[in-house]
Amino acid sequence: MCTKGDGRPIVLFLCTHNAGRSQMALGWFQHLAGEHATAWSGGAEFTAEINPSAVASMAEAGIDISAEFPKPWTEEVRPIRDEIERRVRALLADLDVSAAP
Repeated sequence: MCTKGDGRPIVLFLCTHNAGRSQMALGWFQHLAGEHATAWSGGAEFTAEINPSAVASMAEAGIDISAEFPKPWTEEVRPIRDEIERRVRALLADLDVSAAP
């Protein structure tokens, strides 16, 4: 998770195909967070369309994800890597463990 310039959290949901789980997570997140946070989803081996069962099951919960589409996450990999490094370094500092340079 990162934050926007206005302090709102930014979340990225990833799964293999970006056709089911990450799309449902995105749908729930947007539904529950509203304008208080931003989220995206992506997949490493994305497909042409979202799994129709995922769309149907979310519709049953009152959440419409039918306009979404699978997106590759390759372009967002480096920022994610850098954020993960920052968090691991912070964890090591909290644990009082010296991190390698």
